[in-house]
Order: sequence, then structure tokens, then C-alpha cells
Amino acid sequence: MQRVMPSLSQNLRQTNHRLRFWLDRFVPKPAAPLPLATPEQMTAILSELLRAAEWLHTAQTAAREKDPDLDAEIREYRANVEWLHELLPGMHVRLLAERARLEVERSRVRATAEWARASRQTL
Repeated sequence: MQRVMPSLSQNLRQTNHRLRFWLDRFVPKPAAPLPLATPEQMTAILSELLRAAEWLHTAQTAAREKDPDLDAEIREYRANVEWLHELLPGMHVRLLAERARLEVERSRVRATAEWARASRQTL
């Protein structure tokens, strides 16, 4: 049985769906804490971008002539990449703030541990 390979537009449609899924998670919700990107989320986004770049690089010219849906999917992909481009500075700021918060917490834990050691020595 011969397996039919998905077309470039089908691949991009699936990629666009996954990108929208991930990008929707980074949009701040009213009265909710700002969402932070996890390493897994960033890896998933990067994986989608790299996969789509490879498809577009190798098959775009020939596929456009055969697939009328491809131009729409490419426009959607471009919109998703532009949306990601708009979200990245805010994500960067939130990650820097989270890193600063974690540094403060680390200092507090370190100070507490030092206090506990000093307390045991005086008892």
C-alpha cells in the first residue's frame, strides 16, 4: 500500500495550527499573571519554525504551481511569525523579571541556610 505524503500546504496548515496553539498561551489574560514561556514551549515553537523553514526552502516553487491553498497557508505562517516577533520582547522582559525574582529568592534561601547553620553552632 502506497502512503500519500501530505502536501506543503497541509504541512503548513498543521504548523500554523500548532504555532497558534503555542502563541495563544503567551497572550496576557485580564487579571491574570503574565504568562512565562517554558523551555519546552520555546523548543516546540523553534521546532515548528525550523520544520516549516525546511519545507518552504525545498518545495515552495514547485508546490505553488500545483497547490492553490499554499499561498493562503504561507500568508498565515507569515502572520504567525510576525505575531511571534511582536510577542518576543514582552516574553524577554517577563523572563528577565522572573530571573531577578529567582535571584532574590536564592539569596533569601542562602541567608536562611546560613542562619540555620549559625543557630545550630550556637546551640
